[in-house]
Amino acid sequence: MKRKIAVVTTSRADYSHLYWPLHDLAAHPDVELQLIVMGPHLSPAFGLTIQEIERDAFPIAGRVECLLSSDTDIGMAKTIGVAVLGLADLLGRLRPDLLLLIADRYEMLAPASVALALRIPMAHIEGGEISEGAIDDAVRNALTKMSHIHFTTTHNARARVIAMGEESWRVHRSGAPSLDHLRRSRLLTREEVEKKLSLNLNKPTLLVAYHPVTLLRETTNEVNALFAALNQLKEQIVFTYPNADAGSYHLIERTRAFAGTRQNTHVFLNLGAITYWSLLRHIGALVGNSSSGITETASFGIPTVDVGMRQQGRERARNVLSAAPNATAILEKVREALRPEFRRSLAGMDNPYGDGHASEKIVEVLTGVTLTPELLIKRAVEGTPNHSPRTA
Repeated sequence: MKRKIAVVTTSRADYSHLYWPLHDLAAHPDVELQLIVMGPHLSPAFGLTIQEIERDAFPIAGRVECLLSSDTDIGMAKTIGVAVLGLADLLGRLRPDLLLLIADRYEMLAPASVALALRIPMAHIEGGEISEGAIDDAVRNALTKMSHIHFTTTHNARARVIAMGEESWRVHRSGAPSLDHLRRSRLLTREEVEKKLSLNLNKPTLLVAYHPVTLLRETTNEVNALFAALNQLKEQIVFTYPNADAGSYHLIERTRAFAGTRQNTHVFLNLGAITYWSLLRHIGALVGNSSSGITETASFGIPTVDVGMRQQGRERARNVLSAAPNATAILEKVREALRPEFRRSLAGMDNPYGDGHASEKIVEVLTGVTLTPELLIKRAVEGTPNHSPRTA
């Protein structure tokens, strides 16, 4: 019988990371892929990105409407509860052999909680990372302890997961699956990107990817400094929409108001993975607080200015410049990032998050792990593990 593997995707961000694992699972002769789509994917306000999944022809086993039209932390909390109710029925019906989750979005607590109650083994991608300025950090660690198989993006992240008491045979360093696009996807040429987005990329261009800082009571407190700094720059600016977090609607309003008063400023609701990756190749720098500026830009040697506390503590390559959330500091780092000598210094840089072979490693483990009751029984590892973090 085919192994039933369910995968949860909630947003454009995790779908771009999951594309190649989904592709390889769907193509595997011994796998029945059950894709569960929920949250922002089903929201017109965030681009109705389920349409991208439908265009890619992945089999959708279930859709869970759960995202409240809210801009508050209470709305986030209620979204988790609504998702649990929908997923209890769906996963109770599907009963997959394995459930694959990714990253650290708060919505992921819902499928993990339901799967735990239903005794469905879980695999988790991107555990062991650090982002001290967001609730994502706690969510990620919770998902790690609730899961039974782990795929980490870096060697250090693997060591952290093992240090949390996870048995080493369960923890595999795969690299970041988003980087598989660099090796396996056909990226657009400069001319194709310009035509698709109506941009002139001969102009110096900044890509801004900024999200609410969910650990702050006022999640958009840092954004005043960002807009003050951007307003003093002459470069072309391209914005992508923020995540669906508390404060996202306010942030969208601020972004559109800013773009309405400044020339050479463009706002895109949803670029799509291929367009986004293709655009990255032709920008001067990425500015904001997105994990993409740390995990993905390094593969192109693109400078990143990481603003504020959201990604504090995350492992990074030398292309990332950290800026305090004040206009002077942000301006200083943007100007440093745009210096030709800084860009040249990044030539040949290695990306600690992998080499574009993550998906094949993930699928190999998911299709090979023995599905017995023992998989659900996690034994605590006492003290410091006696092994090298590079052994898997």
